[in-house]
Amino acid sequence: MDAHSPGGVGARPPAAARDDVGAVRSAVLALHRTTGLPVVFGGALSGQDRLRITELVGTMTDALNGLVVRQGNGLGGKAMAMGRPAWVSNYPCSSSISHDYDKPVGREGLLSIVAVPIVVRRRVRGVLYGALREPLSLADRVVGAAVQVARDLEQDLAVRERADEALARTRPGTSAARWEEVRAVHAELRALAEEVDDLPTRDRLRRASLRLAAAGLDEPGDAPRPALSPRELDVLSYVAIGCTNAEAAERLGLLPETVKSYLRSAMRKLDSHTRLEAVTAARRAGLLP
Repeated sequence: MDAHSPGGVGARPPAAARDDVGAVRSAVLALHRTTGLPVVFGGALSGQDRLRITELVGTMTDALNGLVVRQGNGLGGKAMAMGRPAWVSNYPCSSSISHDYDKPVGREGLLSIVAVPIVVRRRVRGVLYGALREPLSLADRVVGAAVQVARDLEQDLAVRERADEALARTRPGTSAARWEEVRAVHAELRALAEEVDDLPTRDRLRRASLRLAAAGLDEPGDAPRPALSPRELDVLSYVAIGCTNAEAAERLGLLPETVKSYLRSAMRKLDSHTRLEAVTAARRAGLLP
């Protein structure tokens, strides 16, 4: 991961903070699945310069559940302050971190730990952790996988945040919450179409979703739309409302690997290099609300 220089960590509005918690929950599950680490946990920012650990997989005690980690303290606090990953192979003996949280970490028996901050637009939004109960160096593959999960989450949160800002600029009278509801309905409409066996009805639902998407254009034009397949657009519609690949897969009844393949194909057709660019390009083309 490229080194970040975060402008700081701060409190999020209540609704945004809830969204971050849900996104971190999905990322923790993805991290557990992709790395195979026995213990994975994480949390979103819960106030000024602090996060609360709320999502845990593989723990044997409740020592870490609800733990508040402050910027600069412990391994996670160090990762928050630096804006980049930090890891130790023997937590209680490490001289590179403060030991404010030795008791809860010790109760859980964790020794080798990696902490990866979630940084969106130079602001820390949370931290993902992976851990072993043995004093072993974490393999580069494991650290790299943790970083990739964090990057995916950063993209998801950036999509959501920039879309809200664009909405505020172009439609001052429409609240972000209302527009998010429109996007959620659009995604559900497309998912519903795939569950319908009757082909004419399926086509009507798909056309209705395109009308809903085009209604968000300030000046609908006659330029040809990129030729996305129905499934590519289904996946992109859930990415646009902040879903991870795993969440989109669950809602569409697909495998996460299949969702990733559709997303790559959509990005290629939209001449985009990131999820954010793909969503933005689809919205400009009137394919997404």
